[in-house]
Amino acid sequence: MGLERRNSDFDLDEYFVGPRDVNRHSKWPMFLRIHGSVLPQMILPLFFIGGWATLFTCLDKLEVTRPLGISSLLLTVLGFVVGLALSFRSSTAYERYAEGRKYWAQLMLTSQQLARLIWVLIREREGEEGKQDLLAKISALNLINAFAVALKHRLRFEPYTHYSDLQNLVEHLDTFAKEASTPELTQRQRPSKIKSWGKFLGLSFAVSNPRKTLKTCTKPVGNLPLEILSYLSAYLDSTIDNKTLLAPIHQTHAMNNVAALNDVLTGTDRILNTPLPIAYSIAIAQITWVYVLLLPFQLLSALDWITIPATMFAAYIILAIAHIGQEIENPFGDDVNDLPLDAFCKQLAAEIDVIAATPAPKQEEFVRNTQNLVLFPLSVSGYELWESRSVEQIRKALRDKVNMTMNEKADVTAAAVTTTEKHGDV
Repeated sequence: MGLERRNSDFDLDEYFVGPRDVNRHSKWPMFLRIHGSVLPQMILPLFFIGGWATLFTCLDKLEVTRPLGISSLLLTVLGFVVGLALSFRSSTAYERYAEGRKYWAQLMLTSQQLARLIWVLIREREGEEGKQDLLAKISALNLINAFAVALKHRLRFEPYTHYSDLQNLVEHLDTFAKEASTPELTQRQRPSKIKSWGKFLGLSFAVSNPRKTLKTCTKPVGNLPLEILSYLSAYLDSTIDNKTLLAPIHQTHAMNNVAALNDVLTGTDRILNTPLPIAYSIAIAQITWVYVLLLPFQLLSALDWITIPATMFAAYIILAIAHIGQEIENPFGDDVNDLPLDAFCKQLAAEIDVIAATPAPKQEEFVRNTQNLVLFPLSVSGYELWESRSVEQIRKALRDKVNMTMNEKADVTAAAVTTTEKHGDV
């Protein structure tokens, strides 16, 4: 039923609101794809530019006014300036996008390391205490997942805890965000069709202030990801006190991982709250539009009526590049080309589940195993056979393994040379 509805009811909120699902595969050629393209936002500007070019082309060709064509020297000079401005806009925007992706990669790496350390290196005591240790470890892994989800919502200016993917992870924690959450917040109003179409067409008046939720808060919302890190630190401190995490190097490593997560929090916050200075953005937008509006006057003398499509085509190239820079400047939002933070959080949750799916491995279980072919491919015998051999025999086998590998490489090289010579003879 849901599939039938999706196919029959075209929903802008599902198709044109991002980020894109990286797992979706399209068979359309790249130049024909709409999902992810800025073409919808270019429709109204291109209509305006087309009308502008048509107006002055008709005035010039019908000789209603004196000739409107001007020297193309201005096109050359302004084109150089616009090129520099767009290059600066695109490079700074992509730098922020790439840096945001690096921070999320660091979050994934650090979370995996901390989850593995907690699950494998923190011991579980005997009896009832062992059950408590196991449940505490599972709770700590949930906190790691909760940190990623809470950071995603913070970067999207969603400071509460009522969100479906976060509430069950942090409901048991005493946080400012929980105190500020109210039942009314769970009733999110669906945007009107007019507003949806306005966002689809790139109209600025249809885009709400992303910080609107923060501005309307009546209670302090705190910093939920930072508070989650405090609970993680408290858990690790308790494992040191009850001597389930003994090795000082492991204790240091665990605390360093928490510090690395804090670094991700401050780094992403820096990207979010330090956009390109508004003076640059305004100046680049003004320079771009002045150049586009002057294009018809510079093309009239050479192109005649072709000035109209030529101006629209040039305007699409210039305005599209400018709009892409604006769209990816904040990589954590819900634009189609923003980072897929929801997919990252789900991936991390799945990986943590994989770590916790089986008890912490013990050496005797995977090393002293009959299926452990310790000297494969030299020998297909298992661990038991080689355990019965002497140390000298094992070391000799290791040398033989190296010789075998070198001989295989030599055989492959000789076969390649022989094949080449045969083709050469032909």
